[in-house]
Amino acid sequence: MQTAFVARFYPSGPWRIAADSGDPEDSAAVLHSDAVYSAVTWAMQRLGFLPEWLETVFRRPDSPAVRFSSAFPFLDPWLFVPPPSHLWPPPPSTKVRWKGARLIPLEAAQALLKGEALAEEQWRVDGESQCLLPAEWESSPFRFAVRSGCAVDRLEQGAAVKRLGCVEFASGAGMWLLAAFSDAEARSRWEPALKAALLLLGDSGVGGRRSAGWGGARRVEFEEADWWSALTREEPPSEAAESTAWWLLSAYLPSEQDAVDWNKGQYRVLERNGRVDAVSGGALKPSTRMVAEGAVLFAPQAPCGRALDVAPEGLPHPVYRAGFALAAEIVWREPVK
Repeated sequence: MQTAFVARFYPSGPWRIAADSGDPEDSAAVLHSDAVYSAVTWAMQRLGFLPEWLETVFRRPDSPAVRFSSAFPFLDPWLFVPPPSHLWPPPPSTKVRWKGARLIPLEAAQALLKGEALAEEQWRVDGESQCLLPAEWESSPFRFAVRSGCAVDRLEQGAAVKRLGCVEFASGAGMWLLAAFSDAEARSRWEPALKAALLLLGDSGVGGRRSAGWGGARRVEFEEADWWSALTREEPPSEAAESTAWWLLSAYLPSEQDAVDWNKGQYRVLERNGRVDAVSGGALKPSTRMVAEGAVLFAPQAPCGRALDVAPEGLPHPVYRAGFALAAEIVWREPVK
């Protein structure tokens, strides 16, 4: 069983997370796991751990020493996650527009995975954040906003106004991620360095507009993820079952050894791109199609995933896009119609 911990980032200001649409005035509430790996790798380089980090995480063909979920919002004490895609939305309700929620509390996801129905009088969908919230909560954990900036050309006496989307968090809200280790030895080796890297990211910022103070955290807290093992199946698999269902908490790039049955389960695909950092020239990376968080896939063993070198032409070093799967083994339940 993997050992894991949760890191909570309590933002010191807005966060700029580029939306999948590519519109600069849009922002996302989920920082995909490939971007998490990229940010942590940047921090590992500055801490002096880059060669070993690349060797034990990106260049291991069997399993990386550390796997990350994507980063999702939280509002104490609730952690929000993408719902298991085959169980969402629940049957239509006259009180709750279930399909309007893109993120739900972890406790609600656990109930669905156990086959329990969500009581409509206990929940509401927040239109501002698109999160499922307890009915008694009146405020939103975060909101999407657009902020304007102006670049001034003093020589030509010109100015250019730029508008960027961002996420603004309520008090007690922020972003969280799960770090899972392949075994106890990997945790012993990498936990101190990884926590140092995450603390550095809290100081330096994550996402866009870091030079303007965006993406930072006034504090980063760590806690054991005891619920991670509780997510796995509590019922023995059927003897007739040839494969197992897996719920993804990360973006996923299938590898050749992953025997996923693409005719079963439920998933959607997202397209990931981006640029290398400014020190390396800021060139555009090739696009990659990945399976999105919340997917439920069937495979005999846990999907592994892979890292793909997406270095732009002419760059003298590799640039990895991490598509390692962080997946929980679950009991497949047919959705209620």
